[in-house]
Amino acid sequence: MQFLDEDIYEAVKNYLPKVSEYVKSHGGDIKLLGTKDGAVYITLTGACGGCSMSLMTTKMVVEKKLRALIHPELQVVNVDGTPENKMPEDAYTGPKKEEPQTEEKMVGL
Repeated sequence: MQFLDEDIYEAVKNYLPKVSEYVKSHGGDIKLLGTKDGAVYITLTGACGGCSMSLMTTKMVVEKKLRALIHPELQVVNVDGTPENKMPEDAYTGPKKEEPQTEEKMVGL
């Protein structure tokens, strides 16, 4: 897949409200955690967070819709606390937030 992690992240962020309709109808939500090498790392929250069907929801609903909207080879991983579903430490997690300017830092300007 020839997309930057940043591009995939922004595309998923853009489509997430549309993709999460099904999950929200069951009392849950989807939180985008990050992207790395064509994989999207999410966590299901609310009623869907601990549901025994969360793997099925991730693959058959979330992944299927994101593949149709963004790229057919996209993988979606529900970061659920298990070792096999862990997000890499170097995954892209969104734009870095700028540190607010403090008075001490402004003095040096």
